[in-house]
Amino acid sequence: MPEPTVPAARAALLVLADGRFPAGGHAHSGGAEAAVKAGRIRDAGSLEEFCRGRLHTAGLTAAGLAAAAAAGLDPLVLDEAADARTPAPALRATARRLGRQMMRAARATWPGPELDALAAARPRGAHQPVVLGLAVRAAGAGPTDAAHIAAYESVSGPATAAVRLLSLNPFDATAVLARLVPELDQVAARAAEAARRALDEGPDALPAASAPLLDITAEAHAAWPVRLFAS
Repeated sequence: MPEPTVPAARAALLVLADGRFPAGGHAHSGGAEAAVKAGRIRDAGSLEEFCRGRLHTAGLTAAGLAAAAAAGLDPLVLDEAADARTPAPALRATARRLGRQMMRAARATWPGPELDALAAARPRGAHQPVVLGLAVRAAGAGPTDAAHIAAYESVSGPATAAVRLLSLNPFDATAVLARLVPELDQVAARAAEAARRALDEGPDALPAASAPLLDITAEAHAAWPVRLFAS
Protein backbone atom coordinates (compact mmCIF):
# COMPACT_ATOMS: atom_id res chain seq x y z
CA MET A 1 0.00 0.00 0.00
CA PRO A 2 1.26 3.54 -0.69
CA GLU A 3 2.33 5.52 2.34
CA PRO A 4 -0.26 8.03 3.56
CA THR A 5 0.16 11.71 2.87
CA VAL A 6 -1.18 14.10 5.50
CA PRO A 7 -3.05 17.20 4.25
CA ALA A 8 -0.25 19.62 5.23
CA ALA A 9 2.31 17.54 3.34
CA ARG A 10 0.00 17.34 0.35
CA ALA A 11 -0.03 21.13 0.15
CA ALA A 12 3.77 21.14 0.43
CA LEU A 13 3.95 18.93 -2.64
CA LEU A 14 2.14 21.60 -4.63
CA VAL A 15 4.78 24.10 -3.55
CA LEU A 16 7.64 21.79 -4.56
CA ALA A 17 6.12 20.88 -7.93
CA ASP A 18 5.25 24.50 -8.78
CA GLY A 19 7.45 25.84 -11.55
CA ARG A 20 7.69 29.09 -9.59
CA PHE A 21 9.44 27.39 -6.67
CA PRO A 22 12.90 29.03 -6.81
CA ALA A 23 14.89 25.86 -7.46
CA GLY A 24 16.36 26.95 -10.80
CA GLY A 25 14.62 24.47 -13.07
CA HIS A 26 13.18 27.18 -15.33
CA ALA A 27 16.67 27.80 -16.74
CA HIS A 28 17.08 24.20 -17.97
CA SER A 29 15.42 22.45 -20.90
CA GLY A 30 16.11 18.84 -19.96
CA GLY A 31 17.73 18.21 -23.31
CA ALA A 32 14.91 19.77 -25.31
CA GLU A 33 16.99 22.62 -26.72
CA ALA A 34 19.48 20.25 -28.33
CA ALA A 35 16.62 18.02 -29.55
CA VAL A 36 14.89 21.00 -31.17
CA LYS A 37 18.06 22.03 -32.95
CA ALA A 38 18.58 18.46 -34.19
CA GLY A 39 14.99 18.31 -35.47
CA ARG A 40 13.89 15.59 -33.07
CA ILE A 41 11.33 17.92 -31.47
CA ARG A 42 9.29 19.73 -34.11
CA ASP A 43 5.72 19.80 -32.81
CA ALA A 44 3.47 18.46 -30.06
CA GLY A 45 3.66 14.89 -31.35
CA SER A 46 7.45 14.73 -31.38
CA LEU A 47 7.56 16.54 -28.02
CA GLU A 48 5.40 13.78 -26.59
CA GLU A 49 7.75 11.12 -27.94
CA PHE A 50 10.74 12.93 -26.46
CA CYS A 51 9.09 13.36 -23.06
CA ARG A 52 7.98 9.74 -22.98
CA GLY A 53 11.51 8.54 -23.63
CA ARG A 54 12.93 10.88 -21.00
CA LEU A 55 10.32 9.85 -18.45
CA HIS A 56 11.13 6.14 -18.72
CA THR A 57 14.91 6.66 -18.57
CA ALA A 58 16.28 9.75 -16.83
CA GLY A 59 12.92 10.36 -15.16
CA LEU A 60 12.71 6.86 -13.69
CA THR A 61 16.27 7.05 -12.40
CA ALA A 62 15.71 10.46 -10.80
CA ALA A 63 12.42 9.32 -9.29
CA GLY A 64 14.12 6.31 -7.68
CA LEU A 65 16.83 8.46 -6.14
CA ALA A 66 14.33 11.02 -4.86
CA ALA A 67 12.09 8.31 -3.39
CA ALA A 68 15.05 6.65 -1.67
CA ALA A 69 16.14 9.96 -0.11
CA ALA A 70 12.59 10.57 1.11
CA ALA A 71 12.55 7.03 2.55
CA GLY A 72 15.58 7.78 4.69
CA LEU A 73 18.52 6.22 2.84
CA ASP A 74 21.88 7.87 3.45
CA PRO A 75 21.92 10.89 1.09
CA LEU A 76 25.70 10.71 0.67
CA VAL A 77 25.42 7.09 -0.50
CA LEU A 78 22.62 8.15 -2.83
CA ASP A 79 24.70 11.03 -4.14
CA GLU A 80 27.41 8.56 -5.11
CA ALA A 81 24.77 6.35 -6.71
CA ALA A 82 23.53 9.36 -8.68
CA ASP A 83 27.07 10.03 -9.91
CA ALA A 84 27.34 6.43 -11.11
CA ARG A 85 24.05 6.78 -12.97
CA THR A 86 25.08 10.04 -14.69
CA PRO A 87 27.93 9.26 -17.09
CA ALA A 88 27.98 12.61 -18.89
CA PRO A 89 30.09 15.25 -17.09
CA ALA A 90 27.80 18.01 -18.35
CA LEU A 91 24.77 16.34 -16.78
CA ARG A 92 26.60 15.69 -13.52
CA ALA A 93 27.50 19.38 -13.33
CA THR A 94 23.92 20.36 -14.13
CA ALA A 95 22.51 18.00 -11.49
CA ARG A 96 24.78 19.50 -8.84
CA ARG A 97 24.01 23.10 -9.82
CA LEU A 98 20.31 22.34 -9.62
CA GLY A 99 20.85 20.49 -6.35
CA ARG A 100 22.62 23.49 -4.87
CA GLN A 101 19.76 25.80 -5.83
CA MET A 102 17.15 23.31 -4.63
CA MET A 103 19.02 23.07 -1.33
CA ARG A 104 18.90 26.85 -0.84
CA ALA A 105 15.18 26.94 -1.52
CA ALA A 106 14.41 23.87 0.59
CA ARG A 107 16.38 25.02 3.62
CA ALA A 108 14.65 28.39 3.51
CA THR A 109 11.24 26.71 3.25
CA TRP A 110 11.55 23.59 5.43
CA PRO A 111 14.69 24.01 7.54
CA GLY A 112 15.91 20.85 9.20
CA PRO A 113 19.01 18.94 10.32
CA GLU A 114 19.08 16.46 7.41
CA LEU A 115 19.18 19.21 4.81
CA ASP A 116 21.78 21.09 6.85
CA ALA A 117 23.99 17.98 7.10
CA LEU A 118 23.88 17.33 3.35
CA ALA A 119 24.57 20.99 2.57
CA ALA A 120 27.63 20.87 4.83
CA ALA A 121 28.87 17.62 3.29
CA ARG A 122 28.29 18.75 -0.31
CA PRO A 123 28.87 22.53 -0.32
CA ARG A 124 29.12 22.57 -4.13
CA GLY A 125 25.81 20.77 -4.43
CA ALA A 126 24.47 17.25 -4.21
CA HIS A 127 22.52 15.74 -7.11
CA GLN A 128 19.15 17.42 -7.47
CA PRO A 129 16.96 14.29 -7.05
CA VAL A 130 18.66 13.49 -3.75
CA VAL A 131 18.07 17.01 -2.46
CA LEU A 132 14.49 16.88 -3.74
CA GLY A 133 13.87 13.69 -1.81
CA LEU A 134 15.25 15.19 1.39
CA ALA A 135 13.09 18.29 0.85
CA VAL A 136 10.01 16.09 0.48
CA ARG A 137 11.00 14.28 3.68
CA ALA A 138 11.50 17.59 5.50
CA ALA A 139 8.05 18.70 4.31
CA GLY A 140 6.49 15.62 5.91
CA ALA A 141 5.70 13.68 2.74
CA GLY A 142 6.91 10.26 1.59
CA PRO A 143 8.78 8.30 -1.09
CA THR A 144 5.89 7.99 -3.53
CA ASP A 145 5.34 11.74 -3.34
CA ALA A 146 9.01 12.38 -4.09
CA ALA A 147 8.89 9.96 -7.00
CA HIS A 148 5.86 11.71 -8.49
CA ILE A 149 7.54 15.13 -8.31
CA ALA A 150 10.79 13.88 -9.86
CA ALA A 151 8.93 12.08 -12.63
CA TYR A 152 6.82 15.15 -13.35
CA GLU A 153 9.88 17.40 -13.45
CA SER A 154 11.49 15.13 -16.02
CA VAL A 155 8.78 15.97 -18.56
CA SER A 156 7.44 19.35 -17.48
CA GLY A 157 10.83 21.02 -18.03
CA PRO A 158 11.14 19.93 -21.67
CA ALA A 159 7.47 20.72 -22.33
CA THR A 160 7.84 24.25 -20.99
CA ALA A 161 11.09 24.75 -22.89
CA ALA A 162 9.47 23.64 -26.15
CA VAL A 163 6.90 26.41 -25.81
CA ARG A 164 9.71 28.96 -25.82
CA LEU A 165 11.94 27.23 -28.35
CA LEU A 166 9.27 26.47 -30.97
CA SER A 167 6.62 29.04 -30.08
CA LEU A 168 4.54 25.93 -29.44
CA ASN A 169 0.99 26.52 -28.31
CA PRO A 170 1.11 26.17 -24.49
CA PHE A 171 -2.25 24.39 -24.58
CA ASP A 172 -0.70 21.72 -26.79
CA ALA A 173 2.29 21.35 -24.48
CA THR A 174 0.00 20.97 -21.46
CA ALA A 175 -2.04 18.37 -23.34
CA VAL A 176 1.17 16.39 -23.86
CA LEU A 177 1.72 16.31 -20.10
CA ALA A 178 -1.89 15.27 -19.53
CA ARG A 179 -1.57 12.34 -21.94
CA LEU A 180 1.52 11.18 -20.05
CA VAL A 181 -0.24 11.11 -16.66
CA PRO A 182 -0.88 7.32 -16.61
CA GLU A 183 2.77 6.67 -17.40
CA LEU A 184 3.88 9.21 -14.81
CA ASP A 185 1.93 7.26 -12.20
CA GLN A 186 3.48 3.98 -13.35
CA VAL A 187 7.02 5.37 -13.24
CA ALA A 188 6.47 6.87 -9.80
CA ALA A 189 5.11 3.57 -8.49
CA ARG A 190 8.09 1.65 -9.89
CA ALA A 191 10.52 4.14 -8.38
CA ALA A 192 8.86 4.07 -4.96
CA GLU A 193 8.85 0.27 -4.91
CA ALA A 194 12.55 0.24 -5.81
CA ALA A 195 13.23 2.69 -2.98
CA ARG A 196 11.48 0.37 -0.52
CA ARG A 197 13.67 -2.52 -1.70
CA ALA A 198 16.75 -0.32 -1.42
CA LEU A 199 16.13 0.09 2.30
CA ASP A 200 17.12 -3.58 2.65
CA GLU A 201 19.22 -4.19 -0.46
CA GLY A 202 21.10 -0.92 -0.82
CA PRO A 203 21.24 1.55 -3.72
CA ASP A 204 21.86 -1.15 -6.33
CA ALA A 205 18.13 -1.87 -6.11
CA LEU A 206 17.37 1.57 -7.53
CA PRO A 207 16.67 2.11 -11.26
CA ALA A 208 19.65 2.83 -13.48
CA ALA A 209 17.92 3.41 -16.81
CA SER A 210 20.17 5.11 -19.35
CA ALA A 211 19.54 7.57 -22.19
CA PRO A 212 22.77 7.69 -24.23
CA LEU A 213 21.45 10.24 -26.71
CA LEU A 214 20.63 12.64 -23.88
CA ASP A 215 24.17 12.16 -22.57
CA ILE A 216 25.75 12.83 -25.97
CA THR A 217 23.64 15.89 -26.78
CA ALA A 218 24.19 17.31 -23.27
CA GLU A 219 27.93 17.35 -23.87
CA ALA A 220 27.46 19.04 -27.24
CA HIS A 221 24.99 21.56 -25.82
CA ALA A 222 27.39 22.54 -23.04
CA ALA A 223 29.91 23.65 -25.69
CA TRP A 224 27.49 25.86 -27.63
CA PRO A 225 28.68 29.51 -27.55
CA VAL A 226 25.08 30.76 -27.58
CA ARG A 227 22.10 28.96 -26.07
CA LEU A 228 18.80 29.87 -24.51
CA PHE A 229 18.90 27.30 -21.69
CA ALA A 230 21.69 26.25 -19.34
CA SER A 231 21.17 22.60 -20.24
